[in-house]
Amino acid sequence: MPTDEPDEQDEQLAYELLGRTAYGRVATSMRALPFLAAARHIVVDGRILLRMHKGYGYHQACIGSVVAYGADNLNSAGTRTARWTVQFVGVCEAIEPSNDELELFGPGPHYVDGELYDPVYLRIEPQLATVHTLHGGRDRQLQRLL
Repeated sequence: MPTDEPDEQDEQLAYELLGRTAYGRVATSMRALPFLAAARHIVVDGRILLRMHKGYGYHQACIGSVVAYGADNLNSAGTRTARWTVQFVGVCEAIEPSNDELELFGPGPHYVDGELYDPVYLRIEPQLATVHTLHGGRDRQLQRLL
């Protein structure tokens, strides 16, 4: 029976799966239009930290807004791996990462669309986490591999 309360196991699984990939997409609206932007993520103390290219200005639409952040393995899952998507929803704010957090992010790209990469850092305080899995008939037996 579905409940309005988030399942703590699902939330833990969402964080575990998010840790299996380095990039995802942040979604919000800009000038009343929805948009998605790629971002590098890390998880620190139950919060999602993002690194994005400042040159686009997308971070300005995210700061102070409720955003969705999603990641998946849809294009990278092998034939024996279940496909999954995770999504987190929460308020986003600008941050200055610590040296330890910067190290977790690793090096950024040198260029984005021909421009020098200029990083900006954000933090999402998730209020909701969801996990969805996709299984084919044969893949269903592999569900336990998540």
